[in-house]
Amino acid sequence: MKKPVSLGEFEQVVLLAILRLDTEAYGVTIRSEIARCTGREPAPGALYTTLDRMEEKGVVRSWLGEATPQRGGRAKRYFALTKVGRGALVGAQRAYRSLLDGLDLFGGSHA
Repeated sequence: MKKPVSLGEFEQVVLLAILRLDTEAYGVTIRSEIARCTGREPAPGALYTTLDRMEEKGVVRSWLGEATPQRGGRAKRYFALTKVGRGALVGAQRAYRSLLDGLDLFGGSHA
């Protein structure tokens, strides 16, 4: 049996942004969505390194769109989760929910 893919916290943030963006998930929009939802502004290099690593792990796939004059003739590289990526994200989120179950983070009872 294949070992499940583990995800770091930033990888989960990136995957959630890709899911939110659906067919419009490419570098610039992913960075903007992360900033809008979390207040974090990842450096482009950190984002693309993470995306490349996740593609190697089989968590996302990418493809090139059409080249556009606005981008100096360069194509956008779009991203989507794979079945493996969706499963890894669900597993990671379930683990977080399990750890959070019964805690009152906002009431301060577990300082």
